Amino acid sequence: MPAAALLLAACAGLDAAPPDHLSNTTWRLQAIQSMDDAQGTARVRDSRPFTLRFGTDHRVNLQLDCNRASGEWKAQSGPGDGGSLTFGPITATRALCAPPHLDERIVRDLAYVRSYRIIDGKLFMSLMADGGIYEWIPHHE
Repeated sequence: MPAAALLLAACAGLDAAPPDHLSNTTWRLQAIQSMDDAQGTARVRDSRPFTLRFGTDHRVNLQLDCNRASGEWKAQSGPGDGGSLTFGPITATRALCAPPHLDERIVRDLAYVRSYRIIDGKLFMSLMADGGIYEWIPHHE
């Protein structure tokens, strides 16, 4: 009997959901890395107006300079601190922010995010087809 209970517990562990690294976290944009060496990495001088919040309800809310945006997100944790990540349609306000216009770029690029990794406390979101990597740092409100 104890062996059967142990076997059932082991099998139940196989079906358990992987840990959710993103729910209920908020991040500030630090940099956008291009895979094109000619473009390099664009560092964000003041990351305070660029925040991304992953809700427990799988809604994402963003502050993008003078605009706000929201939509849905879905992640599947993989080995380690990463996995797949996709965003549904993102709706955003359209106020004209001061240059550079990162708000428009971020909203556009979220449709191409396919994976994430958390390394040394930073969130790295990778775009499909080596389109680039968004680097975020934790935001504590």
